[in-house]
Amino acid sequence: GKGRPPNVVLLLADDLGFGDLGCFGHPSSATPRLDRLAAQGLRFTDFYATSPVCSPSRAGLLTGRYQTRSGIYPGVLYPGSRGGLPLAELTVAELLKGRGYATAMVGKWHLGLGPDGAFLPTRQGFDHYLGVPYSHDQGPCQNLTCFPPDTRCFGICDQDVVLAPLFWNLSIVEQPVSFPHLEARYAAFARDFIDSCARRSQPFFLYYASHHTHYPQFASREYTGQTPRGPFGDALLELDGSVGRLLQALRDSGVHDNTLVFFTSDNGPETMRMSRGGSSGLLKCGKGTTYEGGMREPAIAYWPGHITPGVTNELASTLDILPTLAALAGVPLPNVTLDGFDLSPVLFGTGKSPRKAMFYYPPAPNPLLGVFAVRYGKYKAHFFTQGAFHSGTTPDHDCHGLTPLVARDPPLLYDLESDPAENYNLLGGTTVKPEVLAVLKEMCLQKAVFDEQMKFGESQIRRGKDPSLEPCCAPQCQPKPSCCRCPSPSWLLRSLGSPSGSRL
Repeated sequence: GKGRPPNVVLLLADDLGFGDLGCFGHPSSATPRLDRLAAQGLRFTDFYATSPVCSPSRAGLLTGRYQTRSGIYPGVLYPGSRGGLPLAELTVAELLKGRGYATAMVGKWHLGLGPDGAFLPTRQGFDHYLGVPYSHDQGPCQNLTCFPPDTRCFGICDQDVVLAPLFWNLSIVEQPVSFPHLEARYAAFARDFIDSCARRSQPFFLYYASHHTHYPQFASREYTGQTPRGPFGDALLELDGSVGRLLQALRDSGVHDNTLVFFTSDNGPETMRMSRGGSSGLLKCGKGTTYEGGMREPAIAYWPGHITPGVTNELASTLDILPTLAALAGVPLPNVTLDGFDLSPVLFGTGKSPRKAMFYYPPAPNPLLGVFAVRYGKYKAHFFTQGAFHSGTTPDHDCHGLTPLVARDPPLLYDLESDPAENYNLLGGTTVKPEVLAVLKEMCLQKAVFDEQMKFGESQIRRGKDPSLEPCCAPQCQPKPSCCRCPSPSWLLRSLGSPSGSRL
């Protein structure tokens, strides 16, 4: 009815590069459903994550605040991490729940587990959760099947920790998780959630954080061997298939026209995996770096009848999702420092983006150095540059893990409209135009003010690890971690293996 807030489906890919989707220019990716979503929605060309790695980026997405404020730095959380996203942080789910939304999360959480699941999604505003609480490579994978019938996962993943578990709310229902069945279970769970909310006429928020296309790639039988791009392409096609299933669930439940679907990725591609990693297209470097390839992401907003199809070059970020959804749902903003803006003018074609600048933190931010780079309008200035092992193997040595931290004084300055690949330093020639100097001065000021005002929260990751916190389906078993294995219960095989139900 009129005045009813929209349902929201927030789709997050994992390690998907700016150049990986067909609609973003990849010549051999098979992404027909995402391409259709882009054709029928608004495709962003200048959309940014808050970090070039997982946990901090997800903290920025869910809180509308740079990860430095919530303490999700340096790097990422691990299976036995003591810390997690502080419960005092307000997530998008908590905000919408206060407006009467039903909330659910599917997939990769990566914002902490803690003692007795203290940091899991159901403690952070989500009514329901089905997923793996961290990256699926953060547990031994060399003996697991990634592609049916029996192709082992490529590589060895993390050793000397528990096998990756599948959680349902606060309980482990499978360990190790069955990769070839995972996306189908997620799709069934999501379909049930959408259907039950539609039957109750309750607005809903579904956060679907896929493991695709993070290493090691996997897929179900339906998608195995189906693309010219190999294992990466098959995993990407399964992600694309999940998007199609979600859209079909919205149609079948009669809520398609009152649902905003937003798709993006957490950070750039892990090029160290070579052809098994993603592509940042024409952007420089990838995961782990503050070059464009590390933090500029594919993004699509879709809401039939509300968002006019097209392409926007307006500046936007994952930080803007919380304030935008708050505005659409009619929820007052929380009384905390937010780093995001309401993107309604961009979505509905009524005006420019309120975002004028983007600040780039490396995986391990340091208050003494502050942000490594600043984007202001069409210009980007690098004050510090550093390579990352995640961005190895490409011909560009600036990206590589052994490329050290370099202070850039004067900064490297690029016009990202005429030079999105960051090739041509505007301060590299003998003459510099006065307007360029004026922009540089403004960007130096922006950095100084931003760094001065940023209050770093206590690092959750520096709280360290405790092996006893690693999730184990048989808590009393010995010897850990290898004994933490439990067969899938029959109801899981029955209900989540089919589209019929996750018994919500």
